[in-house]
Amino acid sequence: MALFNRRDPQGTSSGEEASKRGALVKRPARAIAKAAPAFTVGSLEAALLKEFPAQDAEEWDRTGLLVGEAALPVERVAVALDPTVAAIREAARGGANVLVTHHPAFLAPPTSFAPGSSVATSPGAGVWAAIQNRVALMDFHTALDVSPQAARVLPGMLGLAFTGRFVEPLSGSRRKGYGQICDVPAAGDGPRTLAQLAARCTAVFGRAPRVWGEFDRSLRTVVTATGSAGTCGRAALAAGADCLVCGEVKYHEALDLSGAGLAIVELGHDVSELPLVAVLAEALARVGVAKDAIMVIDQSGNWAAPEALRV
Repeated sequence: MALFNRRDPQGTSSGEEASKRGALVKRPARAIAKAAPAFTVGSLEAALLKEFPAQDAEEWDRTGLLVGEAALPVERVAVALDPTVAAIREAARGGANVLVTHHPAFLAPPTSFAPGSSVATSPGAGVWAAIQNRVALMDFHTALDVSPQAARVLPGMLGLAFTGRFVEPLSGSRRKGYGQICDVPAAGDGPRTLAQLAARCTAVFGRAPRVWGEFDRSLRTVVTATGSAGTCGRAALAAGADCLVCGEVKYHEALDLSGAGLAIVELGHDVSELPLVAVLAEALARVGVAKDAIMVIDQSGNWAAPEALRV
């Protein structure tokens, strides 16, 4: 025992010295070194792909990281509907080095890369801006569209009761798909009308929708679809729905569907999908990104209807 109590010339026993060494070894790494970043660009992509799997996306789509270096640490994350040049620059000004969007920066690869205010002036303007501003771009387009998180957005905002069923379910899944089938709660003593649903849309989104159908028509079943209606209109008609609420629909398709008895409420493509930006922000927080490290870019002012302006 005397051996372990022997003191060194500075008056410290060998036992005390060993105890200190043991404490140093057991001390958490964060106490002796700066903590490593919570995410790299690549690990953030992997976390979000668990929320919105690439296999759920359409074959023609782009999903996940499109521009950027996967090994770089994430500093701050911006979220937007579209990866426009303006949005990329705003993300950089806000200290974000990742921009997560619903829509992809491109589907077909750009044919050239040069500075520009928009891809209308230079096909690769967005990619150029992302590299120039050191902002990684990733999107979750159709994988987000069919997700359970997105499925409840429009029904919830419009006061509809989502049944959990889809007019176009994703193959192999009962919880994912396009076109949410919703029951319409009664309005007072009678069924809700198309006019009342359209008025609700105007109140919720602040934009008057384009409506196809008789305003006094009673509604019992409504199908909701963000963005382009695509084939959801035909599927809604086949399912016996009274109305389709969507982002946009082609004129002749709307003409044909309404002639066949399906009422349509067309919100505007971006109007219907801007709420999905909040779904992306919530997913970022859920996978572990600090809430103060998430910034949302407002793209609701891209256009306006004359009746909404005061001059």
